[in-house]
Amino acid sequence: MARKLHRAHDEAQHRPETSRPDHHRRARVEVEFDEQTVLGALFGQFDTNLVQIENRLGVYISARGNRVLIEGPEDAVARARDVLKAMHQRLLTGQDMDAGAVEALIAMSNEPTLDGIITGTPGAPPPILIRTRKKTIAPRSVTQIEYMKALVRDDVIFALGPAGTGKTYLAVAQAVAQLISGSVQRLILSRPAVEAGERLGFLPGDMKEKVDPYLRPLYDALYDCMPPEQVERRMASGEIEIAPIAFMRGRTLADAFVILDEAQNTTPAQMKMFLTRFGQNSRMVICGDPKQVDLPGGTSASGLADAVQRLEGVDGIGVVRFSSADVVRHPIVGRIVEAYEGKDS
Repeated sequence: MARKLHRAHDEAQHRPETSRPDHHRRARVEVEFDEQTVLGALFGQFDTNLVQIENRLGVYISARGNRVLIEGPEDAVARARDVLKAMHQRLLTGQDMDAGAVEALIAMSNEPTLDGIITGTPGAPPPILIRTRKKTIAPRSVTQIEYMKALVRDDVIFALGPAGTGKTYLAVAQAVAQLISGSVQRLILSRPAVEAGERLGFLPGDMKEKVDPYLRPLYDALYDCMPPEQVERRMASGEIEIAPIAFMRGRTLADAFVILDEAQNTTPAQMKMFLTRFGQNSRMVICGDPKQVDLPGGTSASGLADAVQRLEGVDGIGVVRFSSADVVRHPIVGRIVEAYEGKDS
């Protein structure tokens, strides 16, 4: 049954419009939610979502029925209110609300894009969404907003940054959405078969069994966006292809959405070969972390940095750079990435 989208109404005082918010001024805001069917998911089991917002923003939240009272510093209360309203609206559009999604909305509540991108216009879902058969995906960081726009706008997109920022996942989701809509005929996922510091030696089995361990992250993203039986059927028919980059040589990839993951482990020659496979009505996304090169020659041997240096600014090519602040996994992952990047620099 389709759900109607309602707005959350502020019933108590609102913060006055000032050019510089007073971080010490106390405020009290009551929010009433018209649609009560999602309140359980909004609050979380044992109110875990409310506790998470309290701890992160330094406010006090109490809920009674469909009314939520928020108390604390004025700017923090305003952010908590915006986060709760955005959570409520996401739930009404059928999206999941886990701890990671709450954390992402809290982080984005400090950005000027929250109202326009996440909340959208009254009665309408957020304008930046990727819809697949299994879920609807909204941006979880400001850079993801820029990335999701580039995935629709540009022919070739370089997505650079650390693990956990959603580079590959969002690219696969966009590819699945375009495959389902019929705007492309094929989905091709590729990555170089390079060990991440290990020496795996001889692997038994046929070619598929030998390369599958390297391609497992792509399979994971694919199965998260499509029902397993559809993935298997489309792979059998050739609509979805997962292969090492070496299999791309000599091909022209027309009417296809092509994703290259772990691109930092390509050589300049491999990267040039891959990019020149581009065909009519196609889109290419190249994902990688320039700081995590597993090639024998290190970063100087990577084709990713070389390609970005040559191609950034070329018409039709977009470059999106993620940082540790954009990590959308557990918050500690962002802190780990930050610690390592600080040490390396």
